[in-house]
Amino acid sequence: MASAFSHALVAITLGKTYAKPKSLYKFLALGVFCVVIPDADVLAFKFAIPYDHFWGHRGFTHSLSFAFILSFAITSLFYRKTNLLGKTGLGYILFFFLCTASHPVLDAMTSGGLGVAFFAPFDNNRYFFPWRPIQVSPVYIHQFFGAWGLKVLKSEAIWVGIPCAIYAVVISLIKRMKPSDSIKSTNK
Repeated sequence: MASAFSHALVAITLGKTYAKPKSLYKFLALGVFCVVIPDADVLAFKFAIPYDHFWGHRGFTHSLSFAFILSFAITSLFYRKTNLLGKTGLGYILFFFLCTASHPVLDAMTSGGLGVAFFAPFDNNRYFFPWRPIQVSPVYIHQFFGAWGLKVLKSEAIWVGIPCAIYAVVISLIKRMKPSDSIKSTNK
């Protein structure tokens, strides 16, 4: 798995795409929650649930189905006055979905584990991407402090941090462009 730091960075970076909601901190905190909650499935190890089981690590909670269910639930619970089928409601659902779905995407790019059950409950097979440049993070936090953790952070700085920084800069530049600037440039 990628570390919680990289997962959270993705949620905060994605949050830069959106116009400022009423409570930016609440919005970003919920995004970070969505991006880290799939790893709650590590509790399966404590209950002797096998890694490759539906409820095992990188199982259902790492699926696109879970991402949709969670994004709908978070929007329904925390933005009750928002019309879920309106522009704002669908925007929130999309944001929370992207945050949650980014977790298994990053995990499928790591150098370890048994893959990700992207399509559970319909297909419990585990998948990796063919290109896996991110150093796998240890499951337990006490293992993170040391040489392994440093290797993970270095890998994530390159393969997650740099793309997030580029994305944030591009989004910032796009937001700064005035509509009249883009109209002028297309008329030339």
